[in-house]
Amino acid sequence: MLYVFLIMNLIAFTVFGLDKWKATHHKRRFSEFSLLILTFLGGTVGAILAMMIFRHKVSKKSFLWKFGIIILIQILLFYFLNLKY
Repeated sequence: MLYVFLIMNLIAFTVFGLDKWKATHHKRRFSEFSLLILTFLGGTVGAILAMMIFRHKVSKKSFLWKFGIIILIQILLFYFLNLKY
């Protein structure tokens, strides 16, 4: 399980960084939906690190709202799944 977590965060970090590079070079980019799905599927830490390091998507309020909602959903899922066990 730890390896899956590490791989998902590495993928998210890489994709966020690549998307920032594509944005600065006027290339075709990843959709916000793709970035948010990567985050939801376990890449939250990698996404946050990439956002801070690359300064990517940090000024786009609509993205930050969606990102925050995903983090809230993950916290609630983690909480309720841990209550079950």
